[in-house]
Amino acid sequence: MTDVMLFDGGMGQELVHRAGDKPTPLWSTQVMMDKPGLVADVSRDFFAAGSTVATLNSYAIQRDRLVPVGIEDQFDTLHSMALKEGQDAVAAHGSGRLAGSMGPLAASYRPDIHPSADIAVPLYTEVAQKFVGNVDLIVCETVVSLEHTRCILAGAKTANLPIYCAFSVSDEDGSKLRSGEPVLEAAQIAKDMGVAAVMANCSAPEVIPTALNELAKTSLPFGAYANGFTKISDGFLKDRPTVDALTLRKDFSPDLYADHVMAWVDQGATLIGGCCEVSPAHIAEIAKRLRAAGHTII
Repeated sequence: MTDVMLFDGGMGQELVHRAGDKPTPLWSTQVMMDKPGLVADVSRDFFAAGSTVATLNSYAIQRDRLVPVGIEDQFDTLHSMALKEGQDAVAAHGSGRLAGSMGPLAASYRPDIHPSADIAVPLYTEVAQKFVGNVDLIVCETVVSLEHTRCILAGAKTANLPIYCAFSVSDEDGSKLRSGEPVLEAAQIAKDMGVAAVMANCSAPEVIPTALNELAKTSLPFGAYANGFTKISDGFLKDRPTVDALTLRKDFSPDLYADHVMAWVDQGATLIGGCCEVSPAHIAEIAKRLRAAGHTII
């Protein structure tokens, strides 16, 4: 049987649901500011469900997201808050890894507005440096183009930590990034840049198997964590969107998501978790299924 690293689920959406407030463009960062301790609560619940990795709530703490709302001066403070919440969860659970999350600049799913390398690499580097000495690994999340791959990894590498690169693929064709470029080409770039593993994330579960077939060709450890949205809507692809532009699919129970995940493990995936709308209940069902199948959660 297989050793499987079980990541947590969708921090941002879980926070939004628990907070009960109307989502803002700052998303999970706003909730962390308004309700201190809630991030740690969510991470503890994911640990209790069976995950072994807590992903820091740092995905959206990018300067270009803070500037429009006038809080760029809180960049350092917000990263410190995210780290403390993660550390508190690990301490309360008594074990677990911390993963620093690096989200995209500009906006998710928008390769068309990603800044040029001369702007992007220093910004990604600044985030990566916040993780030095504080986390066990970095996850570059929702990577959607070849240029995005090169820029975010150039920044992440400066931290000298294991890097897991997670690509968001087309909801129609898992062999392609959101940009339309081949996910295999992006994964090969990532391999050449020294990443420890490649993953597919924040995509429809149905297209993950195709993406995994491509990622497996790199011979790197690979895996996936899907989202529970019906699709990435046109409304979410406008300037400064909020997550209420997206719709939760009706066929996304813990049982049904675990069906998808176990099929990915059968394909050879050894890195598993959940993205938006994946709750502790989903992770608990996955953990139960993994153990029942004889796999070891590491």
